[in-house]
Amino acid sequence: MSDTLAPPLPGSATPPTEPVFYVPGEHHAKNGTLLGFWLYLMSDCLIFACLFATYGVLGRNYAAGPSGADLFDLPLLALSTSLLLVSSITYGFAMLEMRQKRTGMVQLWLAITGVLGIGFLSLEVYEFTHMIAEGAGPQRSAFLSSFFTLVGTHGLHVTFGTLWLITLMVQVHKHGLIPENRRRLMCLSMFWHFLDLIWIGVFTFVYLMGVLP
Repeated sequence: MSDTLAPPLPGSATPPTEPVFYVPGEHHAKNGTLLGFWLYLMSDCLIFACLFATYGVLGRNYAAGPSGADLFDLPLLALSTSLLLVSSITYGFAMLEMRQKRTGMVQLWLAITGVLGIGFLSLEVYEFTHMIAEGAGPQRSAFLSSFFTLVGTHGLHVTFGTLWLITLMVQVHKHGLIPENRRRLMCLSMFWHFLDLIWIGVFTFVYLMGVLP
């Protein structure tokens, strides 16, 4: 937005003092939001890379306490992993319905995705509370400190993603699939699939390798 003085009127000695405002057009660069969100995801990759590196260094320092083989419940973890991976598929269905401009179906698939995400978080909270109840809290050893930090950070991301998803469902209900909501759904799609990729790394590097002797 810019402001300039209006040109002097014919026969007038002085120009008017009131500024005239002009809005030449939209200044939002095309796909600028998606590019900015990609940059954010790259910064998030650096955060998780540091957490994975920390766990790689400290993951075998048990301080005479329990190890991953003593604590991890693989059947429960397989269930939580399945919930998160399936939620990525259901979100993909929501994006396909968005292309067809079927608002009702978009809302349905988003709701299913949210339920799966909440299910994943519930199992993770159960795992954490169970470990702490057994005396395996984050203060017990360097292994547990790095474990709770890495897995808990991912869990916080899923929590924020679920809240974001609920907010978008409200926005779509109120305003429909307007361009702004479509752009927001695209950003959340990238974020949700990113969390799935990170969890595959966590499940493999932390849990599967943690139960090895």
